[in-house]
Amino acid sequence: MQLKSIKLVNAMFLALSLGVTSIAGAADFDEALKAYKRGNYATALQGFQSLAEEGHDSAQFNLGLMYANGEGVPQDGTAAVRWYRKAAEQGDTDALFNVGLMYNNGHGVSKDDAESVKWYRKAAEQGHARAQLNLGHMYDKGLGVPQNDAAAVTWYRKAAKQGHASAQYNLGLMHLDELGVPQDYAEAAVWFRKAAEQEVADAEYNLGLMYNNGHGVLQNNTEAAIWYRKAAEQGHAKAQYNLGHIYSNGRGVPQDYAEAMSWYRKAAKQNHLGAQNSLGFMHSNGRGVPQNDVQAVTWLRQAAEQGHVLAQNNLGLMYDMGRGVPQDYTEAMSWYRKAAEQEHAGAKYNLWLMYDKGQGLPQTDTEAAIWHREAAERGHASAQNSLGLLYANGRGVPQDAVEAMSWYRRAAEQGMADAQYNLGLMYNNGYGVPRNAAEAAIWFREAAEQGHAIAQLLLGHMYDNGRGVPQNAAEAMSWYQKAAEQGQVIAQNNLGHIYANGRGVPQDSAKAMSWYREAAEQDHAGAQFNLGAMHIIGSGMRKDYVKAHAWFNLAASQGNTEAADNRDIVAERMTNQQISRAQALARKWVSKNRK
Repeated sequence: MQLKSIKLVNAMFLALSLGVTSIAGAADFDEALKAYKRGNYATALQGFQSLAEEGHDSAQFNLGLMYANGEGVPQDGTAAVRWYRKAAEQGDTDALFNVGLMYNNGHGVSKDDAESVKWYRKAAEQGHARAQLNLGHMYDKGLGVPQNDAAAVTWYRKAAKQGHASAQYNLGLMHLDELGVPQDYAEAAVWFRKAAEQEVADAEYNLGLMYNNGHGVLQNNTEAAIWYRKAAEQGHAKAQYNLGHIYSNGRGVPQDYAEAMSWYRKAAKQNHLGAQNSLGFMHSNGRGVPQNDVQAVTWLRQAAEQGHVLAQNNLGLMYDMGRGVPQDYTEAMSWYRKAAEQEHAGAKYNLWLMYDKGQGLPQTDTEAAIWHREAAERGHASAQNSLGLLYANGRGVPQDAVEAMSWYRRAAEQGMADAQYNLGLMYNNGYGVPRNAAEAAIWFREAAEQGHAIAQLLLGHMYDNGRGVPQNAAEAMSWYQKAAEQGQVIAQNNLGHIYANGRGVPQDSAKAMSWYREAAEQDHAGAQFNLGAMHIIGSGMRKDYVKAHAWFNLAASQGNTEAADNRDIVAERMTNQQISRAQALARKWVSKNRK
């Protein structure tokens, strides 16, 4: 049973406090509050400021809120904390919670988990449900306090009994996984249900699992389908996949391949590997769609390249039989081997069949290592680098990071850029040698100066963050630029960020747009999201909701859930005709760029 991780309330700030702490000033506070609700932040700020300086706790809290959100004043976390603290010192529980949250997130103060716990505890002991939830989380993860499952359960339970949905969900997980309490499926189901009835998608999904597996409740496939659907309709990828599986097999619902395809597709677009494999299977067998081996291979490859064992075996079958791709025993062997290395019994059998028939018998890794060593010992730089790769990955030889380093170094000292890059990675990751960012930067530079695009990107990143080299925005820009001009998509997106935010260069929306577009046209989801954001904000240009929707849509189709959310928000500001135009733009782009 796969379950989501513990939830933490991390909304930065609460809604405006409506409380009034004294009769005197009540009218002034009410006027300031009305001004705030009208969006007249200047008047609200003036009213709250005056009352706050007189010690009015709710005004102090609300003034902190305005500084925190940058409403009527420049956003200022330090000022926000100062006013929250004044209200908190008067016992305002929301302020106590927000001070804890500011320390938790390092907003306006240095991040300090122990200090965060102190403030959460003060609010929690006064019955503040969100503080109780977050204090439970801190005990759960050992943040600012020694890790203590029992204490986590205590605080989750206090918040859950007040009806806090995330706390109810977390308490269900604790009972399910025997953390701080005896394992109790029935109790877990009770708390999942309470959270699910408040439309917590993870809880709906997990309650569906409980019904599906008969844990803590009577097994009931129909009830499982109901809860999966609730979570699926909120965009929960695992629930979408499970609902597709239920329709495919007719368990708890009438069998309906078309409906199964619909749910598999939704999950696959969120990069759910099982759904991608299932779409490949459905296309391959013509279930719910016309039989189409080419489309089947497309979906199988997406999952297989990300390590999904069933998809790797299935893709091997497609190459083995020449379905959707030209028959290629070598490629079939490669995919079977990947699946077999993950202990897939069917793939191991398929490999045995191919060896037995003498099909697709490329040079084995052991033989490759033998031949590479002979060339490497004669000073052949490419062979030295390749032998290093074999040792690094344990292919044909015992895995040995130190030996890999030795061969990378020999090739690197002959000036081979790939080996210099690999040697930099070993130092960067502490593999085969102690981690040494300065040494990594030296070797990345050697490769970067020969035009190695990924080395250029990583060297830029090191200058950007001051790792192994002094922080230097101009130097970072230079290396990002070199990599970006070679089409390195991450570097292009990074340059977009730099120009958009004016980091080390004058802020330049046009250049930011240009680099984001370069990366977006290579189907980089982050850059597509950023382009959408720039069109909706109108940075240095006219706002264009149609283009914003199109770019968000493209990013969302690659599993970027934030892009999906923003696409839907933009859609609320658009006419149906505009939405149709945006969707057409996205489809046109996909037909041109995604093959």
